[in-house]
Amino acid sequence: MCNNLLQFAHVYAWGREHGRKVMSMRFSYKYPYFKISHSNLVSFPLYVVAKLLAAIKVLPTASFKHDDCDPEALQQKMLSHKHIVVSGWYVRYYDLFQKYRDEICDLFTIDPSYTEPVKTKMKEWTGTKLGVHIRRGDYAVWKDGAYCYDDAVYADFIRQFAALESAQDVDVCLSTNDPEVSVAKFKALLQDTGSRIHIHLLGGNAVEDLFMLSECDYIIGPPSTYSLVAAMYRDIPLCRMDQVSSCGLELSDFKTFDYWFRRII
Repeated sequence: MCNNLLQFAHVYAWGREHGRKVMSMRFSYKYPYFKISHSNLVSFPLYVVAKLLAAIKVLPTASFKHDDCDPEALQQKMLSHKHIVVSGWYVRYYDLFQKYRDEICDLFTIDPSYTEPVKTKMKEWTGTKLGVHIRRGDYAVWKDGAYCYDDAVYADFIRQFAALESAQDVDVCLSTNDPEVSVAKFKALLQDTGSRIHIHLLGGNAVEDLFMLSECDYIIGPPSTYSLVAAMYRDIPLCRMDQVSSCGLELSDFKTFDYWFRRII
């Protein structure tokens, strides 16, 4: 979902800069949780027509599917056609994305039906809110499992963060795609920390958990566009776990969206 969001947003920003309208392909049917999903240029019939015309080569395609593609040549192709399909993960317009970031965040405002229940629950949590993104599933094989950390590793990061926030209670907001993660397990792992750390697991769907993370004060997680997008909305300080030194967690490890955005793995 968040890969698609960022991919579209790069193209949207390019379109805004060059006076082009950009139609979302995926958010018309696969991820209908956002403001953009209800706009005029986002509909399943338009998606089907565009896919068909691209397949039979009536519509040209600018393909950014490989990291060794020629972005300048592809941009010239985009400029030379009135209608064109842009595809591929490696489309990148970082500066334009930042220029139109407020518009992008507005387009991807999450529908109230998903946000209101989360807001209501989070009002009960009065400490410093630490969002913890626990990514398993596909991460067991992606990059040979390098970022598929176990519960003990996450618990250690939580413990270190609580030490940095020694004057505050810490409300830990767990977001995960692993059904085996539980509040009880984390309480057991953190029982030596006393009563300052409070563990919460809403168990919401992907977009509800995304909103929960976006409402936190800090976020910790492995390299992932999911936690990156959560940080995007309000520039929440994000710590990417793979970049913390062996000396331990510091507040300086939490950096803003633009820093991590330009360092996507």
